[in-house]
Amino acid sequence: MSALRVLVTGSMVVTVVGGCAGGGGSGENAGRASGTALPAGASGTAAPEGNPAVVPSASGATPVVSEGKGCNGAPVFLGEGFPEVRGTARGAELWGLLFVEQPPLSRNKEIKIVWRMTGEGPLRVRATLPDGSTAKLAWGPEQHGGSTWRRPGQEWGTGFVFPKPGCWKVELTRTSGSGHAWLLVK
Repeated sequence: MSALRVLVTGSMVVTVVGGCAGGGGSGENAGRASGTALPAGASGTAAPEGNPAVVPSASGATPVVSEGKGCNGAPVFLGEGFPEVRGTARGAELWGLLFVEQPPLSRNKEIKIVWRMTGEGPLRVRATLPDGSTAKLAWGPEQHGGSTWRRPGQEWGTGFVFPKPGCWKVELTRTSGSGHAWLLVK
């Protein structure tokens, strides 16, 4: 049975049917949002703790917040085009565009991820598991001059090979601003 949640952000009300992303979800139920809202804290009231803010997809389409496709509470937004993940950042805003049909990501396969991050300075990136394992950065970060993906910040492309399954923490650091995103690898 699907849960029904109502998120209030500023003057917008968003109804989410199904679970919100969180570690330990079954991955079988996807929550669908009706309407769109701004990121938590962008306007008025933040989303209740434990619920991700529902944001419009880059194309403006209504997003699907997919339960069990992210990890450690990281929602994955499915809509038109490739899946997106919103990172947690200090002094910056961070988004990842996953070049896969649908998460979770596959191990031992090169995965292209494009990042948009506000802040200043060059980008450094690494991916680790809690046990200390590191993913191979096959290429990048390569700064892009522009694209049709509309999220705040400058854009870089990366290619990662995740050697084993788990909940990977991808850390991104600039001279001004840092953040991370959690990605589930099967």
